[in-house]
Amino acid sequence: MSYKFLIYISYRYAVPIGNPLEKEILRTGNTVKWFSDTGNGKEGLKGNPYLLDTIQEVVSYEPDVVLVATDDVPDFITGLKVQIFHGFFAKKRPLKNGKFYHFRIRGSYDLYCTQGPSTTSEFSRLANELKYFEVIETGWSKVDPMFPLEEKQNILPDSNSQLPTIMIASTFTERLSLAYDDKVFEEIKRLSKSNAYKFIMVLHPKLPLYIFRKWQSLNNENFTFYDTTDLIPLFFKADILFADTTSAIQEFVLQKKPVVTFKHKVYEEFLIDIDNVNAIETAFEKALNPSEELMEKIEAYILNLHPYNDGKSSQRVIKACIEFLHKDKSHLKKKPLNLLRKYKIRKRLGYFTFKSFNRPYTIKKQQNT
Repeated sequence: MSYKFLIYISYRYAVPIGNPLEKEILRTGNTVKWFSDTGNGKEGLKGNPYLLDTIQEVVSYEPDVVLVATDDVPDFITGLKVQIFHGFFAKKRPLKNGKFYHFRIRGSYDLYCTQGPSTTSEFSRLANELKYFEVIETGWSKVDPMFPLEEKQNILPDSNSQLPTIMIASTFTERLSLAYDDKVFEEIKRLSKSNAYKFIMVLHPKLPLYIFRKWQSLNNENFTFYDTTDLIPLFFKADILFADTTSAIQEFVLQKKPVVTFKHKVYEEFLIDIDNVNAIETAFEKALNPSEELMEKIEAYILNLHPYNDGKSSQRVIKACIEFLHKDKSHLKKKPLNLLRKYKIRKRLGYFTFKSFNRPYTIKKQQNT
């Protein structure tokens, strides 16, 4: 039996999350389509032969499984609604109750495919409390191309320089982003001209254009700015990462490479965190010559965040979806009505219908005859 999958995104930074899933869906003989509910995401999918252009086309497609790498998904589309996440749990958006935005439940999903123990534990607790969705730990599709590390690391060495390579990444939230900090900018500018380090940099695509142009102006022999959402090739090039409170930290650290952070929102043992521009270069040297204690903390963090290093998380996601699609889900409650949220989704997409799928989609297994 073959299945129809829909990969649902909003922004182009989610395209690398869906690409390994698309590959696995096609490998297993199933059908795949993509949809983005913003122009930014559609631009990132330009040239993809599986892109559906309108929400009407999505409805007509009638998917069996909807893999969602954004915050919400239309309830009027058929199919099992599966949250696959558009980032790691970076602890950058705390809520008033002391919890984090990453664990905010919107009543849209039948299944959460979690990345590792640090997210599985909390989503499982919420599933037991709310009783209208289930949780399966699969690992995260986006990092599949990173593994196995032994085969992939140093795949793109920089043959033009023997200098240590430092990757810089920044989030888009202004109060958390080092990209807005003029003193950080001036220090990186100085270090890039010192001929002691080589820098490669990428910014979150939601940052304003003037910030992009500001950092692009640093391009020189030892500083290269990349306008891309495909970060893994850059991870391979870098010896360490310099960042703020971006979820790129969690992706990068899976390589077992140190990370220097500037004013990170939450204390984490595996990070070298600083809050003063004058400490940047000293922190770089500490990261480039890591202690055994630091490396042990990094490895412990990885085991809790994403213990899968086989590059097969996409396989586990697709397998989990198909098995859950056939599973008896009569014990699950209906999803919440969420009338205001449903109206907002319809208004945003310009598609008004009373149709709503509030129970998890189920396909009965075909019996062999």
